[in-house]
Amino acid sequence: MGEAPKGLLSVMQKLKGSTELELRIVLLGLDNAGKTTLLKCLASEDVSTITPTQGFNIKSVASHGMKLNVWDIGGQRKIRPFWKKYLENTDLLVYVIDSTDKKRFEETGLELSELIDEENLAGVPILIFANKQDLGTASPASEIAEGLNLHTYRDRVWQIQACSAVTGEGVQDGMNWICNNLVKKK
Repeated sequence: MGEAPKGLLSVMQKLKGSTELELRIVLLGLDNAGKTTLLKCLASEDVSTITPTQGFNIKSVASHGMKLNVWDIGGQRKIRPFWKKYLENTDLLVYVIDSTDKKRFEETGLELSELIDEENLAGVPILIFANKQDLGTASPASEIAEGLNLHTYRDRVWQIQACSAVTGEGVQDGMNWICNNLVKKK
């Protein structure tokens, strides 16, 4: 009796042609990179009042006919050792970098490199948002990609996308990349 509604729902979805693809996305990056602002931008929420994430936020966002379950995990140094606990069954890693914080490029590169080596992320695609491009002191995405040696990541697809989570510029391009690269894999 309990299976009937589930079966009926799946039949109805097939008839409608709208079986929704569901993806688990982990959103990481150093503190103050703009992860929560990016998540709120994706969810079409107000980005004017953001506070540092203590722990994590979870949002389900509909995009391109997909349901994206996004885990936004705080980037403070004391929280980073717990990142690996959230990586199991991840379909995509979104890594956010503050393009204006040149002093922390080495630190963010080391954190990203450690994530790449995590067993639970083996082969998982990576979208890197070079955030805060709306600010005059932002480094170009190409310069950040070179500094992070992204060209050495040959075991997965990756993309670096210049964006501003505050203005929304470049965010849709990143979403298009997700759609074009993950739907094919699923």
